[in-house]
Amino acid sequence: MTTSAPSSHVGHRNRCETSVVRVDEQREIAYAEYGRPDGTPLVFLHGTPGSRRLGALLDHAARTHDVRVLAPERPGYGRSSPWPERSVADAAAFVTPVLDDAGVDAARLAGFSGGGPYALSTAATRPDRVDRVDVIAGATPPRVGGDAPAVQRLLGTLATRAPRVLGGLLRGQAWCAERLDPSFVVGQYTASNATEPVPDRVAETVQADFVEAFAQGRSGAVTEFRTTSTDWGVDLTAIETDVDLWYGTADTNVPFAHARGLERAIPTAELHALDGADHLRTLVRSVPAVVAADR
Repeated sequence: MTTSAPSSHVGHRNRCETSVVRVDEQREIAYAEYGRPDGTPLVFLHGTPGSRRLGALLDHAARTHDVRVLAPERPGYGRSSPWPERSVADAAAFVTPVLDDAGVDAARLAGFSGGGPYALSTAATRPDRVDRVDVIAGATPPRVGGDAPAVQRLLGTLATRAPRVLGGLLRGQAWCAERLDPSFVVGQYTASNATEPVPDRVAETVQADFVEAFAQGRSGAVTEFRTTSTDWGVDLTAIETDVDLWYGTADTNVPFAHARGLERAIPTAELHALDGADHLRTLVRSVPAVVAADR
């Protein structure tokens, strides 16, 4: 393991120590830690696109509840090596090395948005390393709960049929995200008619997370838009640990009907509806309950 200097982002108040673990001769996985170093371990999986920086949103709650948050970057994001041929079913291959490096036998998993499929995949394939799972506004398998929103279908199609075009679009978004107000990124995850304000610290963290996701290119996002829009190759009925699903009723990124479909697909799942919450606010409002270690 190697530990780098703290990450930084212009105008961003959160800083984190980043560790890098070698998975094999060609790949490394980076992860950040938040909360209490000696606390109950929880692995937080960011969205698509995303990075280890999003874990900062859990830091305060983790310190309050004596939780140690490990926030890895999936391959191709931030400082983690690309792995373009990976699938959702490969999730444990880049989650378990982080647990090993951190000296953790088993941990709770929490996956937000595009991180949800990878939390569920790890629980299905490595139950010995997973204590429980929380899925927060998580992407759902194709045909679960109905058709995906038009934007998600477009991203999946571009990732499959025109990955270079999608990469170019993401490059433009990353350029704008680094130079414009945080609202440019926040607007992608919030409802236009929402009245509940997004705190500045949350907006800055979301901006930093988005920018860091593309630190070494767009391969991570392109890969995931492709793999999550097709069959995951994961048997959700094999999940034996408790799974809590947190979904907002006003989330246009992941319609609530999809959450109900996912609950039906997982025998151990329990769905929690966050009334009036959009994509980002579902994350913000669910964090205290997700992090609490005494559930």
